[in-house]
Amino acid sequence: MSALLQLTRPQPGCACLVLNRPEAMNALSTPLRLALVRTLEELARDESVRVLVLTGAGKAFCAGLDLRELGRQALDIASPANDPVTALARFPRPVIGAINGAAITGGFELALACDMLIASSAARFADTHGRVGVIPGWGLSQKLSRLIGIGRAKELSFSGNFIGAVQAERWGLVNRVVAPDDLMSQALALAADIAGALPEIVAPYKRLIDEGYGLPFDDAMRLEQQASARWAEQLKPEALEARRASVSARGRQQAG
Repeated sequence: MSALLQLTRPQPGCACLVLNRPEAMNALSTPLRLALVRTLEELARDESVRVLVLTGAGKAFCAGLDLRELGRQALDIASPANDPVTALARFPRPVIGAINGAAITGGFELALACDMLIASSAARFADTHGRVGVIPGWGLSQKLSRLIGIGRAKELSFSGNFIGAVQAERWGLVNRVVAPDDLMSQALALAADIAGALPEIVAPYKRLIDEGYGLPFDDAMRLEQQASARWAEQLKPEALEARRASVSARGRQQAG
C-alpha cells in the first residue's frame, strides 16, 4: 500500500480509504491516482468488504488534479489506470464519501462518484474547471445537473464559486451535514447499517439503481420488473419469513 493512500478495516464488512497528501490538500497526483485505482480494484474482488468509506487526511477531502504536476507533463486522465472515478463507478458495493473539507474540481468529481455523501460542516464544494482552463472528463458536467438541477449546476460551474456544506445539503448534493468531530463516527455508523443488510441483495440493488438512473423512466421501470421477476424465481418462502421477523424486530428497536 502506498503511503499516499491509507487503507484500514475499522469494523466488520467495512473498508476505509484515506487520501493521504494533506500537505497538498490531497491533490490527485499520478502516483495517488494509480494507487487509488489499484486499491479499488483489489477491494472490489474482496467479498468481505460490504461497504467502503472514502475520505481525506487533514483539512481537505481532495483539491482535484495536482496542478503543479500538470504544469510539468501532459494531462492523462483517460487511461483506466489513471481514472479513479471510473474505478469508483465500477466498485460493486456501496461507497460512502465522508467529505471532511474542500472538494474542488477533480475532487468534486471524486465525491460525486460515491454513492452517498456525509459532509462535515467544514466541507466546501467548487467546480473551478472554467477558471483553470480544463473541460471536465470525470462526469461533473453531467452528474451535477442531475443532482441539483441545471440552473444551480451552471451557477457553480460557470462562476467557480464555493458553496458550504449547509447549502450543499439544501440543494440535495449531500445526504447530511455533521460536526467535524462526528464525521467518521457517523460515516461508520451508516457503513455498519449497510454492512448488516444482505450482501447478495445490496450489490445487485446498487447496480439496478445505477443502470436505471441513466434510462428514461419507462425503460427503468421495465428494467426493475425484469430484475424482480428473475429474483423471485429463486426466493424461498421460509427464508423470507425468518428475515421478516428480524426486520420487524429491528424496526421496533429503531422506533424506540
